[in-house]
Amino acid sequence: MSVVEMEHRQIVVIGAGPSGAIAATLLKRKGHDVVIIERQHFPRFSIGESLLSHCIDFIEEAGMLDAVQAAGFQLKNGAAFAWGDRYSAFDFGDTFSNGKPTTFQVQRADFDKVLADQAELQGVEIRYGQTVTLADIVRAKPLLDVEREDGSRYQIEADFILDASGYGRVLPRLLDLEAPSNFPVRQAVFTHIEDRIDCAGFEREKILITTHPTQRDIWFWTIPFSNGRCSVGVVAAAEHFVGRSENLDQCLRSFIDETPSLQRVLANALWDTPARTIGGYSANVKTLHGPGFALLGNAAEFLDPVFSSGVTIAMRSASMAAAVLHRQLQGETVDWQTEFAEPLKRGVDTFRCYVEGWYAGTFQDVIYHPGSSPQIRRMISSILAGYAWDERNPFVSEPKRRLRMLSDVCATENE
Repeated sequence: MSVVEMEHRQIVVIGAGPSGAIAATLLKRKGHDVVIIERQHFPRFSIGESLLSHCIDFIEEAGMLDAVQAAGFQLKNGAAFAWGDRYSAFDFGDTFSNGKPTTFQVQRADFDKVLADQAELQGVEIRYGQTVTLADIVRAKPLLDVEREDGSRYQIEADFILDASGYGRVLPRLLDLEAPSNFPVRQAVFTHIEDRIDCAGFEREKILITTHPTQRDIWFWTIPFSNGRCSVGVVAAAEHFVGRSENLDQCLRSFIDETPSLQRVLANALWDTPARTIGGYSANVKTLHGPGFALLGNAAEFLDPVFSSGVTIAMRSASMAAAVLHRQLQGETVDWQTEFAEPLKRGVDTFRCYVEGWYAGTFQDVIYHPGSSPQIRRMISSILAGYAWDERNPFVSEPKRRLRMLSDVCATENE
């Protein structure tokens, strides 16, 4: 019988994406022993290219901001929304929360590698091309089975495990933690193009979110990069794809052809990259933590791409988990439910409220309403910039009530 290699590490992080790189680096900076197990090799493609301003707070906290600023990514200063002849732009430099005024629009393959490389430069060990195949938490210290690319295996025992595996959702799958999302099943079809945009009034420093002219639950993203390219995608419920071409490129172009304002923006584009699709991406879990582990970012829950909240939630969860875990490893008594899960969920639920309002049309009514006061727009801009945990903002502390009140006002004024 062969002997399986065994080692012990203080902290094992699963996944070297943004949440894994940030969490591992923050813990390493506190003097802890950290290793990351990453299934893929970087750079690798990932969706989610438009960062929110709140992300910069965590990049700065991890000592990575200089490297990110030097990488040449497209500066982003806000978000713009278009529906027919309506246009509404929000400036991240003018928010209720007074957070970071700018962020970046990034090709994630490059961005994620910058963060992972910075983690390594700060002493974090990253093992690429290795897959966690089993997890045993019913023991004094959690144990992972890991498989290398050559097929060899080893076990690694840890004082604590952070799952930052994103859509891979390693521990939720292995530990039967997955729970159904309450969001309808939606599909995204997207690509990268050489955009050649020369449309008057188009702002490369903002993500452009376009609502379909007649089907308000269909929307598009246009995310310009600094190299003359951009990410373009459509999101719609499954029934809206019925009768369209199975060819993803033709499918995406057919949606855009129905949307004159976006068609004009992309009139000169060179469609040089095959489109991709992802569907049923909304996910949830039964718990965010357990004996010897916690779940970060998309490994725990993913809502919807409409407000680009995924990377922000991932980085916020990484920072929060690292702080709680550091205190635990220092011998303090911590409560993962009240110090991590519940406060993280409050911000996620704020995003959830506005995602639901977007598809219901109520938040779109607010976004596109021409008569909103500057103060209300600043409060909304704070949420769009990622500051969904700032409970000084009434639209964070009471999201459902405030959105209902404001949408009623907009509806009345539009009558």
